[in-house]
Order: sequence, then C-alpha cells, then structure tokens
Amino acid sequence: MDAVSLDTPYLDTDADQLCFSLDLTERPALAERVVPLGGLDVRLRLLGASHQVFAGPVRETVACLRGAVRGLPGTCTRHLPGWDYEFGSTTRRLPPEEFSAEVAQVVGLAADTEHSLCGAFPGLPGAVTAVVVEAVGGPHGAGLVWRTWHTYPQNGQIVSTCSRLEAR
Repeated sequence: MDAVSLDTPYLDTDADQLCFSLDLTERPALAERVVPLGGLDVRLRLLGASHQVFAGPVRETVACLRGAVRGLPGTCTRHLPGWDYEFGSTTRRLPPEEFSAEVAQVVGLAADTEHSLCGAFPGLPGAVTAVVVEAVGGPHGAGLVWRTWHTYPQNGQIVSTCSRLEAR
C-alpha cells in the first residue's frame, strides 16, 4: 500500500516527546486501516507522527501526549487474559544520506507489505509514520507482530518499535 498523504502540518519536534500507553481510548486519527489477521480485526491508526494499534486486548499508543511521562520504554511485557504482549523500541540518529535511505526503505517495505499503513507529511520530505503487521505462529497458537517507524527529518531521528501479541 502506497503512503497516504496526511492532511495536517508536521508538529512533532523530537523523538523524546513520544510517550507509550496501553490504556488510551481512540485518539483522532489522520488515517486508519482495519485488517483481519490472525483471527482478529487489527486497527492500524496514524495520529500525526504517532500511532495506535488495536488488536485483541491491546490498545497500543505511541504518541506525544500532554501530561504523560515522556520517553519510550526499551521493552515492556504484559500478560493479558489469554495473551502475552511484548513491546520494544529503539531510537537512532542518522546522518542525512543514511536517514533518507532508511526512510525510503521503510516506505518501500510498507508499500510491499499487504497489511500496512504509511503516512507522509506534506512540506517536510522524509517525515513519515508507518505500521506493518503480520500473522505469526507461536508455541501456543496464533499471534501477530507489528513494527512501526516514526521519522524526524529535522534531526535525523528514526524511532522503531516492534510489538508481539501471542495467544497462550
């Protein structure tokens, strides 16, 4: 799926402004896609330079949130009724040439992946948010893995997350 042009100005200034939550309800979305995968209706939602993924019992939000503790955890594990959930994040700062090449790879991956949603911000080349999700097998049954990228071209930062939801 090709990148969706997001009809909003790019506002986030730094990866350090992102927060993580598993407890939030829907935020206003700039783009949304529902994909049936692994027996679940997975909702991929882009919120500016942020995302929400709703899958089964998980309501994952990575966003700039007023009043929330800033910064993403390196890892987070939760045991939910019938499910195990894992989250991980990394932030990298790249020189301009590497940043542009990495963003092109992310956009290409999202375009080539059946279950994805990628948004590009107008007026700032390289400002994208992308989510890709796939079904995976686990020791106890079906599961999902989704990866996201949040890019900050003004300072060459790319935030990558990887989440896994597995039946137990």
